Amino acid sequence: MPETNDKITGKIIFITIALATGSFLNMLNASIVNVSLTHIAGDFGIATSESTWIITSYSVAEAIVLPLIGWLTLQFGTVKQYIWSTILFAIASLLCGMSFSLSSMVAARLLQGVVGASMIPLSQTLIMKIFPKKKQGIGIAIWTMTLILGPILGPVIGGAITDGASWRWCFYFSIPLCLLSSGIIYYMFKEEYASEKFTRVKADFIGIFLLISGIGSLQVFLEQGTDLDWFSSPSIVMLAITSFMSLVILGIWEWYHENPVINVRLFLNKNFTIGVISLLIVSAAFYMTAVILPFWLQNVMGYTAFISGKTTATLGLPILFLSPIIGKYTDRIDNRHIAITGFIIFAIVSFFTANYSLDVTSGYVSYTRALSGIGLAFFFVALNNVSLGSINPVQIVAAAGIFNFMRNLGNSIGSSLFIPLWNHSQAYHHEVLASHIHTGNPSFLPLINSVPGSIQAKLVVINGLITKEAATMGVNDVLLVAGLIILALVPFMLLANRAVGSAQGGH
Repeated sequence: MPETNDKITGKIIFITIALATGSFLNMLNASIVNVSLTHIAGDFGIATSESTWIITSYSVAEAIVLPLIGWLTLQFGTVKQYIWSTILFAIASLLCGMSFSLSSMVAARLLQGVVGASMIPLSQTLIMKIFPKKKQGIGIAIWTMTLILGPILGPVIGGAITDGASWRWCFYFSIPLCLLSSGIIYYMFKEEYASEKFTRVKADFIGIFLLISGIGSLQVFLEQGTDLDWFSSPSIVMLAITSFMSLVILGIWEWYHENPVINVRLFLNKNFTIGVISLLIVSAAFYMTAVILPFWLQNVMGYTAFISGKTTATLGLPILFLSPIIGKYTDRIDNRHIAITGFIIFAIVSFFTANYSLDVTSGYVSYTRALSGIGLAFFFVALNNVSLGSINPVQIVAAAGIFNFMRNLGNSIGSSLFIPLWNHSQAYHHEVLASHIHTGNPSFLPLINSVPGSIQAKLVVINGLITKEAATMGVNDVLLVAGLIILALVPFMLLANRAVGSAQGGH
């Protein structure tokens, strides 16, 4: 039901909300149980470290299926695949909530990731299809907003549900919304649904095997690397080798295959390549800051999971208000410049707010996160248009699948790298601060005399203070690194061709 005029009707808005709900629920489920792992581990009688497979299984399954979306859509059709993916996601969510052991939960989460992977790129494709060509930027801005808000609000909603009811309702919560979204899309796209017939496309089984081997190994490598101490673990070394070899062979195989499951030739498009590489890097840098701040607030500052989530959720406010406004101008202003503006804003905010201390207030943390959200609103909207703006409409679903895979991969890289980076920075600052604890320092005696107890007890207390201070300085270092990484993308983005307007999904 593509629109032929330039007006955004109530019908378009209604469909957009339904599609955005689907993509939001998918992103929400990636993080909603993060704060509930302790409760789940207690119910299942397992160690908390084992419960991380509940997160890993979902991300691995989704990462494997995302690049396959274009190939799957050729067989099932865009509308039909979105509707059934959303219905199956609701069923998988029910199974997650009914889980009675870690193995049953992991199996349900794998199913949730497999069927839910289609929801994000297909909602993106359908939004581009229903909006008038000149207004597609607004639709994509609304869609982008839900992608960013999902991971931000996940811990807040998950914490509130777990505290108020049970962790099982973190999954049941999605069921009625999924069914509502699929029902609305079916009603609005009845004709398209009926016209989409199953078309058998010759399966590239070798390509699928290499994809599962390569991306599956890569995701487990990133998710479990920190827990297994990276390359000191033979398992991690084997995963790294398997992933590298599988992905290299996959790229060569798909390039020459007559019916590839992944259209690697899309990377011949300069804007697409620059856009998705920029998305990968910016997602990793942003996610480092998005993960480390709640972690620091809970483990160093003593915040509860819910309060830390609420404190950092202000990141979403500028995105909520600015994304539709920015989207309105994407067909008038070069999207490269919009993205660069976002890079610079995010970098400047990172540099000037990397001054947290143990005396920081929750209000100040909320304020600094809101400032960071301004930069996000600019570059996430623009990167979508830079990446997909010059893609042929026939290839848009395949390109959207790769685009969203790169975003997911960036998130995984960011969440896996922040702990070793933080630990290294903490160790350095702890060593520097501890070197000042000696009798030659005029501040040492007043400090140690202010602490009650024996000498040994005094030193334990002082070491605790140094550890907290070093951890806080480490957080500031991670913010600075993230800002530098994103700032480095400015000249890279200028290598792309001029990009005015949004992706060519309309008709």
